[in-house]
Amino acid sequence: MLIPHHRFYRALLSTCLGLLSIFMLPPQLARPLTHGGFLLLALLLLVGLAAGHEASSNKAPKRANYADLLYPIIGFGVIIDQAILASGGFKGFDGAITLQGLWALFASLSAARIVHFLSLEKRVTSAVLQGAIAGYLMLGLAAGIVFNVMEDLIPGSFHAISSGVSSSISSSKIDFISLNYFAFSCLSTVGFGDIVATNHPGEMLSVIVAVVGPLYLAVVMGLLIARVTASETSAEVEESLEEMR
Repeated sequence: MLIPHHRFYRALLSTCLGLLSIFMLPPQLARPLTHGGFLLLALLLLVGLAAGHEASSNKAPKRANYADLLYPIIGFGVIIDQAILASGGFKGFDGAITLQGLWALFASLSAARIVHFLSLEKRVTSAVLQGAIAGYLMLGLAAGIVFNVMEDLIPGSFHAISSGVSSSISSSKIDFISLNYFAFSCLSTVGFGDIVATNHPGEMLSVIVAVVGPLYLAVVMGLLIARVTASETSAEVEESLEEMR
């Protein structure tokens, strides 16, 4: 596999943080910027993570990996649909649902590929750590999109119960940004309790996200710690060999 350049990890983290920052803006300003931010994120992910198997002159070619073949197809679909939505081309329900479904799948696959590429890194650098953080943020964004799909398919799947939230959140349909907030609350297992799932599908999705969050941290931190330990052990062995010479 072709490992993404370290500049990709930095760019991905900056884009994810920028997208989350857009969510804090007033709705009339955040909406167009959100479309542009997600379009930029899709382009960045497609360019950085769509690398497939690399042929080697000394080894027999590997069998095609269907995930490598499917990933760019889904990515191009997301970019096309996101561009159409940003230009006002989707006026109905089906187009937005299709885009959100594609985005949920694309973001989930992207997070999985980031973990895979991080496992191939031989040295733990600041860029690699930024890539690990970006992967975690991708999981949160993917969960937020999945929750929005659930809310669109089954209105009222999530409900705000805190009296301190704004009127836009207290309405019958929770908005996109509030569901992203709920997704990150589940992912981090914080659970503030101001937004809750009201049906079994929503509850099970919340449980899945709450399980995936700690698992991601455990797996990624385990990989990074193993890399650091291996590097330190290798350095100690080299120093011992130098002393024996």
